[in-house]
Amino acid sequence: MKKFAVLGMGICVVLAFSSCKSSESAYKKAYEKAKQQELAEPQNAAPVEEVAPVVSAPVEAKVVESAPAGMRQEKLTVVSGEGLKTFSVVAGSFGVKANAENLKNFLAGEGYNAVIAFNAEAAMYRVIVATFDDRASATSARDSFKAKYPNRKDFQGAWLLYKL
Repeated sequence: MKKFAVLGMGICVVLAFSSCKSSESAYKKAYEKAKQQELAEPQNAAPVEEVAPVVSAPVEAKVVESAPAGMRQEKLTVVSGEGLKTFSVVAGSFGVKANAENLKNFLAGEGYNAVIAFNAEAAMYRVIVATFDDRASATSARDSFKAKYPNRKDFQGAWLLYKL
């Protein structure tokens, strides 16, 4: 009698598990459907390169009206290094001072006398490679800086700054 009771309970358990659908299958179906939709959409994304994380804030910069594209005018205070002249070549902008210091140290190793300046309005630290009194000298210095580092995308974004 006990054998029949145990056998009956075993059959009930097997039927209970086999008759119920697993909730996992619904999730799996939804995942597969989303994956198919993703694959069906055209891929417009460019390949992603891994870079060190940089914390930054949005920058609102005024563009000098008579200046060519890529030149900004800002009020700056020198944080590290020697003073600034009217036109400067900016190699990097950071929201965290430690990141700016790291770039300044790298550039010092490359032979540049880099300066760190702070823009209080944008809360950004600017790493300046060179500074000049005239726009033409600054433009040629920016172009030669970009040419010296053709494989560094971050340096290819170097821009001119007009100090207010």
